[in-house]
Amino acid sequence: MSEEELQLHFTYEEKPLGSYSSDSEDLLEELVCCLMQLITDIPLLDITYEISVEAISTMVVFLSCQLFHKEVLRQSISHKYLMRGRCLPYTSKLVKTLLYNFIRQEKPPPPGARVFPQPSDGGGLLYGLASGVATGLWTVFTLGGVGSKAAAAPELSSPLANQSLLLLLVLANLTDATDAPNPYRQAIMSFKNTQDNSPFPSSIPHAFQINFNSLYTALCEQQTSDQATLLLYTLLHQNSNIRTYMLARTDMENLVLPILEILYHVEERNSHHVYMALIILLILTEDDGFNRSIHEVILKNITWYSERVLTEISLGSLLILVVIRTIQYNMTRTRDKYLHTNCLAALANMSAQFRSLHQYAAQRIISYTCRHLRRYVYVLDKLYFPHSHCSTLQHCFSSLSDNGEELLSLTCSHVLRSYASSLFSLLSKKHNKVLEQATQSLRGSLSSNDVPLPDYAQDLNVIEEVIRMMLEIINSCLTNSLHHNPNLVYALLYKRDLFEQFQTHPSFQDIMQNIDLVITFFSSRLLQAGAELSVERVLEIIKQGVVALPKDRLKKFPELKFKYVEEEQPEEFFIPYVWSLVYNSAAGLYWNPQDIQLFTMDSD
Repeated sequence: MSEEELQLHFTYEEKPLGSYSSDSEDLLEELVCCLMQLITDIPLLDITYEISVEAISTMVVFLSCQLFHKEVLRQSISHKYLMRGRCLPYTSKLVKTLLYNFIRQEKPPPPGARVFPQPSDGGGLLYGLASGVATGLWTVFTLGGVGSKAAAAPELSSPLANQSLLLLLVLANLTDATDAPNPYRQAIMSFKNTQDNSPFPSSIPHAFQINFNSLYTALCEQQTSDQATLLLYTLLHQNSNIRTYMLARTDMENLVLPILEILYHVEERNSHHVYMALIILLILTEDDGFNRSIHEVILKNITWYSERVLTEISLGSLLILVVIRTIQYNMTRTRDKYLHTNCLAALANMSAQFRSLHQYAAQRIISYTCRHLRRYVYVLDKLYFPHSHCSTLQHCFSSLSDNGEELLSLTCSHVLRSYASSLFSLLSKKHNKVLEQATQSLRGSLSSNDVPLPDYAQDLNVIEEVIRMMLEIINSCLTNSLHHNPNLVYALLYKRDLFEQFQTHPSFQDIMQNIDLVITFFSSRLLQAGAELSVERVLEIIKQGVVALPKDRLKKFPELKFKYVEEEQPEEFFIPYVWSLVYNSAAGLYWNPQDIQLFTMDSD
């Protein structure tokens, strides 16, 4: 049923006796206004809890016409009612109420706490009135396409908080009207802390105040759900007041750790949830104060991190480990360029502020870079020598462990060096043209019965981008905070043979200058100290050498800074995402999956 047909059900005509003229009145707008009043004005008590839930659910159903359209709706009856006219004055009050419902996480009252007796069907008098409106509306709205859930959903601890958050996200992501911006988004963008006594500028409509400490606590505690992570992203990205407040907190670990846990369990999360968590990190790392402070927060016994026992590690080092693990998972499984680009951007933003990196974090930065350097040579071998069968090289890459802690034999290192010297000189002449010709030649050699070979040229470009960014991250750390990171220098020296092979590569030559200088300088000091050096003695030599290293010999590069910018027409991503959350998470609501047009039912 269309919105227009729905509107007819709420329209009546009053004809005076003996008159042929008629005046029609639209009761649908009246209903929406009454629902907004019900949500915002009735105090939350045991007796009113279920009425509030049903009023919010009815609002969600009223807006759910979007589910039955493939395209994002930009003009509709719901837009008209909610963005202008009688409903507009309730904007800030509604947003504030929904936020407080999320903050409080009020549980439903026990059955005995209800004032009105419960009939056999389980609904009280007031509950029955409100439920009748909601059920009637969505039954009419979908012509019988609504019913009980096919499978019982897990019981929510706070149905009111859940429904409120979903409605808030739906309202915040409504498209702007042709002549006015979305007022609910404006309210979300401009609200302030209750402790902020400065007056609101007259140019800011729909402004209100809310307790930021309570909101921060709720956001930290609720990050297990997609919708809470999406709310956090929305607030950080759109509200400068809340962003400034969060970045000034001295307990940022309470917010960052749940986000890192989402990324750590990337294989268990849907891609949208991972994107939101990653973009939150990217937004946070745009701030230098955040990048410094996370290395001052020391954590103990991170139980969910299973690769290695981390008895004591800084929040910054843990963030590096989780982000590198996410990149590695993506490169080997999903191969999503958007994801690894944003991961690398977050690391790049942090790199100049790396402080006292944990030895495992430093080791992973270097070993992950080395993994791609080796992979790069392997792909080059496949491109230029497709019919060769270098068993040593093949064995090298087929036996790489997932965590990148592999070591190569002397024989394989020799093979890598000989391949690199000849292929890099070839690349330096006409890099792109050679790749194109090699790819065409490789594909042309296949018969119709052969299995298509991987696109090594495309792989090479992606790997080269990752290597370049990782080298820039290492270089940024060495240039800006070398004296704070002896463990990174140690890890770099441990893998120096591989880095030395890429000194003359045309794509990396400029960025390798500082890395080569550091390797040469500290290798010389270790050589002077003699053989059979312990790890502790090597670190001591590195710490002493940092003071003697002439900083003016390190080439200056532009500071690595990446800023998150939403894509054009972000509604094309966010509106289907929000409604998929509503479809899967709304308490007590069901839409026939066969009627859903906005997103595919097998999407995550």
